[in-house]
Amino acid sequence: MTGQRPLLAVTGLKATYSHSITALEGVDLSLAPGEILAILGGNGAGKTTTLKAVSNLLPAERGQVTAGDVHYEGQTTLTRSPADLVRAGLVQVLEGRHCFKSLSVEENLVAGGLGRGSGRSEIAEDLEKVYTWFPRLKQKRRTASGLTSGGEQQMTAIGRALMSRPRLLILDEPSMGLAPIVVQDIFRALRRLNAEEGLSILVAEQNSAIALAYADRAVILENGRTVLEGTARDLRTRGDVRAFYLGQKAAPAIVAAQ
Repeated sequence: MTGQRPLLAVTGLKATYSHSITALEGVDLSLAPGEILAILGGNGAGKTTTLKAVSNLLPAERGQVTAGDVHYEGQTTLTRSPADLVRAGLVQVLEGRHCFKSLSVEENLVAGGLGRGSGRSEIAEDLEKVYTWFPRLKQKRRTASGLTSGGEQQMTAIGRALMSRPRLLILDEPSMGLAPIVVQDIFRALRRLNAEEGLSILVAEQNSAIALAYADRAVILENGRTVLEGTARDLRTRGDVRAFYLGQKAAPAIVAAQ
């Protein structure tokens, strides 16, 4: 971290569902421009709720932020519509590999550019970039998204988000249900995007091994609170962190990202 203003700052965030079910009780995190930050924790820790609060998607699920704030580029996100945030460069890929399954892979990608208001030449340029990051999508560009593999659907969902030209890409459990080799491919592509394009990435993951291999820093949530934060290198070498917060009794086999 440097002395520059954070791209994203979450302070004292508390949230409920239906004004009665407590989901967050005090989440704090910050992400610098050009950084990859991982949010780690078990089921029910508050990872997804935190991401939806950042993107102001909680109201759509009868959720409410009851305290704290979220600032993106120095301005609160809590009074801005999700569509406005996307136009401002804050783009989220929801959990579950959401695609328009009856549309081809390429039509899904083009939808991301149209949502941003891109012209034909911009869409063509961005398509080639996405196919560079995810070559498998170019091979399946004419295939209906619903007929592709789970990994290809996840790549399509991420590619559609990239067509919006984000400055901050938010990912919720991108490894869920995917084979390890596919997960590695996706995270390598994300790291390459970060290194070559300066894309800032916030990723919530239960797969702590892969997240800590590719992130710069991480925060750990437990029961809706931030309980620990630090560099990914430090956290992945701490046995107490693995045992108490990440559910790992032995050190995972982690290959550091190149």
